[in-house]
Amino acid sequence: MSQFVACQTSIYAFSGKHEPIMRVESGTTLTIETYDCFQNQIQSESTAFTAIDWNQINPATGPVYVEGALPGDTLKVTIHKIELAEQGVMATGPGLGVMGHRIEKFEVKLIPVRDGKAYFNQIEFPLNPMIGVIGVAPAEGEVSCGTPGAHGGNMDNTMITEGATLYFPVGVEGALFALGDLHAAMGDGEIGVSGIEIPGKVTVTLEVVKNLPLAQPLLENADSLATIVSAPTLDEAVKEAVEHMIDLLLNRTSLTVSECTMLMSATGQTQICQVVDPLMTARFVVPKSILNQLQVKLY
Repeated sequence: MSQFVACQTSIYAFSGKHEPIMRVESGTTLTIETYDCFQNQIQSESTAFTAIDWNQINPATGPVYVEGALPGDTLKVTIHKIELAEQGVMATGPGLGVMGHRIEKFEVKLIPVRDGKAYFNQIEFPLNPMIGVIGVAPAEGEVSCGTPGAHGGNMDNTMITEGATLYFPVGVEGALFALGDLHAAMGDGEIGVSGIEIPGKVTVTLEVVKNLPLAQPLLENADSLATIVSAPTLDEAVKEAVEHMIDLLLNRTSLTVSECTMLMSATGQTQICQVVDPLMTARFVVPKSILNQLQVKLY
C-alpha cells in the first residue's frame, strides 16, 4: 500500500534548501496529489489574466527526502499510475507560446475529460496523461518549477507517463524529489504554452541507484530508452541528447564512436519535448530491440 502526499505541500522551485515534507526509505511507493499548473486558480472561462497570481504557477508537490540518496547517486522513479480530475483547462495569450505574437487577448478554455477522451468544442480526442514537472533538487542554487534542466523539472516530455521509469542525477543529500503539472493531453512541443492542465494523483516508487552516474535525466519504458536534455536552444538540446546516448552506449558496448554514430543514425529518433519554456527540451530515443541485441544494461 502506498503512502499519500497531499498537494498542499507544494514548492515553486527545486532547491536543496527546502525542508522535506517527508522522509522515505528507498523502494517506497507514494501516491502524490497535485494541483494543475495554475494551482487550480482558473475555474471559469471568464478568468482574466490579471486575476491569476503568476507567482503560484507550476507548483510541484514535495519535496520528499529519500534515505540513502547522496550526490553522485541516481534516483530511479517508476511511474505506476496517473489519475486525472474530470476537467482540465487550457490558456494562451499575447506573448505566450509559439503563436503569442499573433494572439491579441488572454483566453481560457475549460476541457471536459471523461471516458478516456478530451472534449474541445465539438472535437473529441484520446487522452495521453503525462507529467510535466518532475525531478530532484539541483546540486547548487534553485531552479524555478517552470524551468527544465539536468535535475529534471519542467521537461514537458510526453513519454513521462504510466509505465515509464525516470533516472535523475542526485544533486543533494536525500534527492528532494517533487512532481506536478499534469496534462490530460499534450502534443510534443506544447506550442501554445499549455497542454490540458489538470489536477490529479500520481503513484510512483522511489529507489536509490548507486552505480549509475548520470549528467542528465534518462527515461526507460517497455520499448525504448531516451536521454533528455534542456538547453538555451533546441539545436543545443538535440546535440547534447544525442551525445549523452552515444556516451552511454560506448561505456556499455565494444562499438567505436563511428560505429555507434552510424547505428544511432539508422535506428535512433531525435524528438522534441517542448519549445516554450525558458530552456528548450529534446530527447533522443533508442528502441529496446537494438539495446537488447547489444546486451546493454544500465546498471
